[in-house]
Amino acid sequence: MRWGQIATGAIAISALAFFALIVGQSQSIQWSEIPRYLVDPSILRGVLLTLELTAGAMVFGIVLGCLLALMATSQNLVLKVIAAGFVWWFRGVPLIVQIFFWFNIALFIPQVGMGSFTISINDLVTPALAGFLALGLHEAANMSEIIRGGLIAVDRGQREAATALGLKKAQTFLTVILPQAIRLILPPTGNQAIGMLKASAIVSVIGMQDLLTQAQAIYARNFLVIELLFVASIWYLAITTVASIGQHYLEKSLAPKGRPQEKPRARNRA
Repeated sequence: MRWGQIATGAIAISALAFFALIVGQSQSIQWSEIPRYLVDPSILRGVLLTLELTAGAMVFGIVLGCLLALMATSQNLVLKVIAAGFVWWFRGVPLIVQIFFWFNIALFIPQVGMGSFTISINDLVTPALAGFLALGLHEAANMSEIIRGGLIAVDRGQREAATALGLKKAQTFLTVILPQAIRLILPPTGNQAIGMLKASAIVSVIGMQDLLTQAQAIYARNFLVIELLFVASIWYLAITTVASIGQHYLEKSLAPKGRPQEKPRARNRA
C-alpha cells in the first residue's frame, strides 16, 4: 500500500513538472508582461468592480433568501407556493440566460411610469443593474434553499421544548431555532460567496466592466491573450484563496466543541 502511494505520488509530480516545463518554455507567452498588467489601473478597476458586484449580489441574495425561506417554512400555502415558484424559476434557468433576459428586458417593457411621467427601461436597467439583478436573484434562490435546509434541520423537539417553557413563536425562532440553524447555514454560505465571485465573470457577455471584461479589452488591443487571461486567473485565485481561508476559520469557530476525552485508567495488574 505504501509503495503504491509513493508510485502514484511520483507519477503525479512528474506529470505536473512536465506540464509546467512545457508552459514555462513556451516562446509564444511573454511572461514579463504578466506582473506589469497585474497592477494595471484598468485591471485594478475591474477587480474592484468584481468585488463590489459579488458583495452586493451576496447581500441582496441573503436578505431575499431569508425572506423566501421564511415563506417556504410558513403555514401559509400561498406564501409557500410563491417561494417554491421563485426558487424553481431562478435556480432552474441558467445564469447566462437570466443575464441576457435582464439586459434585453426593454424589448418587451420599453418604458415604465404613471401618467405623464415615464422613464425608459434602457436608461433604468443598465448593464451594471442587469448583471446585479441576475446574480442577486439567482443567489437568492440558492440561499433560500440553504437557509430553509438549516431551519428544518433543527430538531422539532427544540420547538416543543420552547413552547412548553412558554416562549412565543418569535422568541422560539430568535433564541432557540436561529442560533442552531446558523451553524448549518454559514459554511455553505461561504461556498456560495466563492462561487458568486467566480460566476460574476459571466457578466462580461453584456459588457460590464468587471475583471474579465477589462482583461479582454486590453488583449483586444495588444493581442496578449494568454498573458491577460493569466492575469485575470491570478486575481481570481488570490481572492478566492483569501475567501477560502476566511471560510476555513469561520467553519472552525462554528464547529461543535467536543468533550475532552478522559485518559484511560491504568488497570491494576494482579
